[in-house]
Amino acid sequence: MSINLTFCSGVGSVTGANFLMEISKNNKTTKILVDCGLIQGEKSAQIENRNDFPYTPSEIDILFITHAILFITHAHLDHVGRIPKLVKDGFEGVIYSTPETFSLAQLILEDALGLLTREATNEGILPLYEDKDLKKAISLWQTIPYHEEKEFDEGFSVYLKDAGHILGSSMFVFSCEGKKIVFTGDLGNSPTPILRDTEELGPVDYVIMESVYGDRNHESKDERREKLQSIILDTISRQGTLIIPAFSLERTQVILYEINKLVETKMVPIIPVFVDSPLATKVTDIYKSSTQLFNERAQSEIRSGDDIFNFPKLSFTVSTQESKAIDHAKSPKIIIAGSGMSVGGRVIHHEEVYLGNPKNTVLLVGYQTLGSIGRHLLDGSKKVLIHGDPVNVNAKIESILGYSSHKDSDHLVDFAATAGDKVKKIFVVMGEPKASLFLVQKIRDNLGSDALYPERLKKYEL
Repeated sequence: MSINLTFCSGVGSVTGANFLMEISKNNKTTKILVDCGLIQGEKSAQIENRNDFPYTPSEIDILFITHAILFITHAHLDHVGRIPKLVKDGFEGVIYSTPETFSLAQLILEDALGLLTREATNEGILPLYEDKDLKKAISLWQTIPYHEEKEFDEGFSVYLKDAGHILGSSMFVFSCEGKKIVFTGDLGNSPTPILRDTEELGPVDYVIMESVYGDRNHESKDERREKLQSIILDTISRQGTLIIPAFSLERTQVILYEINKLVETKMVPIIPVFVDSPLATKVTDIYKSSTQLFNERAQSEIRSGDDIFNFPKLSFTVSTQESKAIDHAKSPKIIIAGSGMSVGGRVIHHEEVYLGNPKNTVLLVGYQTLGSIGRHLLDGSKKVLIHGDPVNVNAKIESILGYSSHKDSDHLVDFAATAGDKVKKIFVVMGEPKASLFLVQKIRDNLGSDALYPERLKKYEL
């Protein structure tokens, strides 16, 4: 028996996770994919997303999507975004994830279909995939709950652990011929206000782990709420507007939770807050129906009657007309809108309107991929291109990395240590090269483990 691993994408980049594991036994090879995410932010992203997969989709038996099944591993777009294209190109196998990832992924992919179709129409090209491809992908989906081992006739099993990254995010623990191989997907920045902590690895042989913040540490959990309070109060004092580009999935819910706490404790005054994202509105509804997966503190608050995602003067805007009306609302006010990296969505319109005024603030609360408007703002650019037109950046630009839903450098090392001292190899992926290479060396130095930054498309025998 042999087990081979190929990193098809998601190496040297945070986005586009797509890994292939091949198990060969008795002249039969079982091919397993983990994640099939959209490549985002980079100038070459559109071309890369349209390229052929480095395997034949019709020959793939099983597509596993982790914590966002996406991230698949879970449901973030950079872990699930190319699934309909995979189906379009011939994939007819089974798609597995947690039930929550399945529900969220449907919303994420439906939203992405609209965005990708509009982009393709504007550029006079065919869309990456069509509605029929998405519907077929959904029809192929099956779910596995946490902590249930599923046996496969092909001679392996899989067990799902909670990755703590977003609702439904999971790690896949594959067992085959006495070997244990773990795909972590994205790992949560535990403890979080809402979700349970990331589970430990336990004794395993091989780990494929993320490294988004492999070379950086976040602010402390106390510091992030204090900084959010300070930024809100500062914006109010200048009678400005606070723009928070936020992922519709997880980040928006965490920010709502934090503002709710600040309002309840009278740390900030009540001002209008707009969640300008139809997708975030739907995702928040799924969160409200999945409280059994929240941590004990959040569950206790809900049992005591606290509506943790709601507070006075909070509005969810769905229609385009409602979105445009936000501009006429008197400041000070807060606008939370997607996308989190300002690569699309309604936040682009708000940045175009508000970036030029020094009374306003843009608060970045998540990873900003290379090439995105968010990254340009984070790096101090004084001018950004929006819809092809230059926009002056006179607003204050702030960031709070502590609200990231990814583990930071120290906590990634601590997590790797839970694999035990018999782990054979740790593959470090899903990060910019600098971050991944830094984490590789840090794991080697601190744990003495054999960590590796793999080459894209190179086949590794386990």
